[in-house]
Amino acid sequence: MMISNFELNEDQLTQSQQATNQLIDIVNHSVVGQENLTRSMVIALLTGGHVLLEGLPGTAKTRAVKALANTLNVSFSRVQFTPDLLPSDVSGTNIYDKDSGKLVFQKGPIFNAIVLADEINRAPAKVQAALLEAMAESTVTMGGETYSLPSPFMVLATQNPIEQEGTYPLPEAQMDRFIMKVNVFYPERNAEIDIIHLVRQEAIEEEKALTKEHFVLNIDDVVAGKEEVKRVYSSDSVVHYIVDLVMATRQPETYPNSHLSRWIEVGASPRASIALDNCSRANAWLEGRDYVMPDDVRSIAHSVLEHRITLSFEALSSSISKADVINELLDIVPLT
Repeated sequence: MMISNFELNEDQLTQSQQATNQLIDIVNHSVVGQENLTRSMVIALLTGGHVLLEGLPGTAKTRAVKALANTLNVSFSRVQFTPDLLPSDVSGTNIYDKDSGKLVFQKGPIFNAIVLADEINRAPAKVQAALLEAMAESTVTMGGETYSLPSPFMVLATQNPIEQEGTYPLPEAQMDRFIMKVNVFYPERNAEIDIIHLVRQEAIEEEKALTKEHFVLNIDDVVAGKEEVKRVYSSDSVVHYIVDLVMATRQPETYPNSHLSRWIEVGASPRASIALDNCSRANAWLEGRDYVMPDDVRSIAHSVLEHRITLSFEALSSSISKADVINELLDIVPLT
């Protein structure tokens, strides 16, 4: 659940916390009805992670990413993934410079602070793999040379959950690279009414209601926030709780009174434990605390764990969703 700035005592917040909560409010004004999406993007930004956005067309995924980049005034690129896309179209390529007589590296769109990989599952595996090094190491290697990507650097990839024709499902190794997967749903009725008013207002003004000139935040505050998040305290009991959640996906038979052993085919990797730790600390920091509570872990568990588990045939045939599995997980794993 998102807590607005009005519920926080701003006198007790650092400058970075105030700026980051302001960032969330600004983006939420531009992207109505998608508060969870906005918060998840900011958590990923604070932890240096990447986000997979899954939702139907028209749910403001692209708009949200662009609003985040505009508000921070950082470099932004959008890559439309298609079956004919080449890896060099993403990472760049060496071109011949006739003046020097040498090959010169022409940087691709990956060399931006925020990169939107639109409909990532429409490109073949070779193109998807071009993102792996960038997402894992924040570098691109070409012709024996390694080039560093900007800091901060974040990939936000989108995919349509129902359109499967002409798509290439992401391999498990790449899914695991995303610190969070956010399911983006259609807005509620009142939010959709607000969307109509917002679009009308933008049409009247002939420009976005929220522009760079009015709402640019200092990216240094976000960078400072990343350092503060690293210092948020997480007790041994919370760390043990995180590990127990992940271990329960790998050894579901440990909980014989649950359905987990029948529902889970493959559990989460150690990256899940790291992601739960990082994201829970970022969530606590956004709430104005310098310590993690179990509720911080629970609040981000779905986004961190769902895309990291593989359902069994029994679960699929019984119409059990990954959300159902995580709910069961949160119900049966105790806080020690």
